[in-house]
Amino acid sequence: KSVPMNWQERFPHNSTPYTSTIVFVVRPGNPKGIKDWDDLIKDGVAIVTPNPKTSGGARWNYLAAWAFAEKKFHSEETKIKEYIQKLYQHAPVLDTGATGATITFVRRHIGDVYLAWENEALLIQQEFPGETEIVVPSSSILAEPSVAVVVRNAIKHGTEELANEYLRYLYSPEAQDLIGRNFYRPRDEKALAKYANQFPKLELVDIKHFGGWPAAQRKHFDDGGIYDEVTKR
Repeated sequence: KSVPMNWQERFPHNSTPYTSTIVFVVRPGNPKGIKDWDDLIKDGVAIVTPNPKTSGGARWNYLAAWAFAEKKFHSEETKIKEYIQKLYQHAPVLDTGATGATITFVRRHIGDVYLAWENEALLIQQEFPGETEIVVPSSSILAEPSVAVVVRNAIKHGTEELANEYLRYLYSPEAQDLIGRNFYRPRDEKALAKYANQFPKLELVDIKHFGGWPAAQRKHFDDGGIYDEVTKR
């Protein structure tokens, strides 16, 4: 195999050197009064989110929404599905990825609220000052981008040690500071403390809550899964 079976054990924190979460990006003054996940399905609210069938990042959006509904409706799956169905009915456009969704919201001015990774939301604020606000919901998901060496390719090109060294570097104090500067949540406690003011605390579920990625993929995103069921796409 290109990636070893134990790839998650090769680097700290299950090979995730930083984290993020899902927040809401709204128009200046938050004219639709968006405060939490409930508000996304109110009449007249248009959301922007990529398609979870084509965007890995968008799957975190979906799962964060699912976790909120699960708690609200006491794990009653019929009601959770109804919420998810309404949520995607409020999305006039489903871009294939986060870049397209950002363009849709920021440049094309479509939608009232953009479900975005926190780092993307902060980057938008930096690049387009005064054009957006960030709303932090009551709960969200711990998004954990992972890293791994594609061993077969690295050996083929004679870069295995270089690739491993680069991934080890991501955990260094220097890299962790750079990670915080670029709006991701560092794993290093000193770096996290340094940038703490840009990372509000909120209730977070992680992917283990869904039985891990293979289980979540099968249940929700594979052909014939719950996403297909509720959106009839």
